[in-house]
Amino acid sequence: MMKKQLATVLDYYREFGFDALPFRLEKRRAVPVLSPREPCDEATPAGNSDACTGRDAALLALRGKIGDCTLCKLSGGRTHMVFGEGSPDADIMFIGEAPGREEDAQGRPFVGDAGQLLSSMIEKMGLKRSGVYIANIVKCRPPDNRDPEADEMVACFPFLNEQIRIIAPRIIVSLGRIATYNLMKPAQPITKFSIMRERGKWFQYQDVPVMPTFHPAYLMRNRKDKWLTWSDMQAVLARLDELKTKDGIAR
Repeated sequence: MMKKQLATVLDYYREFGFDALPFRLEKRRAVPVLSPREPCDEATPAGNSDACTGRDAALLALRGKIGDCTLCKLSGGRTHMVFGEGSPDADIMFIGEAPGREEDAQGRPFVGDAGQLLSSMIEKMGLKRSGVYIANIVKCRPPDNRDPEADEMVACFPFLNEQIRIIAPRIIVSLGRIATYNLMKPAQPITKFSIMRERGKWFQYQDVPVMPTFHPAYLMRNRKDKWLTWSDMQAVLARLDELKTKDGIAR
């Protein structure tokens, strides 16, 4: 499994034109590998109750390993690193592109105007924000909210990859072009990649179904496309019901 994950990361670097890793590899403390769907609920039997603690501990260990990261130039202008937040046992993980001004100030993902729209959408799905997990492709704010650059995404992506592995969500929702491109890893360059063309079409990342949709910031400028995103979220809820039914979990 570790060899497969390393090969995936190396392939990702090559797509951006790197022939060597853009950071120094250091000896790292092992992060526990958790069963994909052990319930994380106080009401579950004691035999399963360690799953939540394990995921929490693994995420904390990952945050500790990231530390005061200086792997890319974004570190020089940040106020706070935005690691991610939510339930370590989330069925659904939402992934955006990068923190904005409010996120940088608070150290939390999606807390500005776009974040309020995302929270509203999550609630409309019948879920709670605290019950999902929210993260970004890069964890520091790009200057003037520009798109993350290739070296920044390459440096930060392994951290997100580890978060996905630890949480093992049933479904990932990729928000916008940057997030979808990084998870899909298509052959075409990012400049030719269209979220309008890809949204609503399932693909897989680490064997997890991924639903690409518009970023909430886009929807704030193009409100007529909200219905398209809601259609995508209905597909997410239907797929989640299917997966839970397959696993024998009551809806």
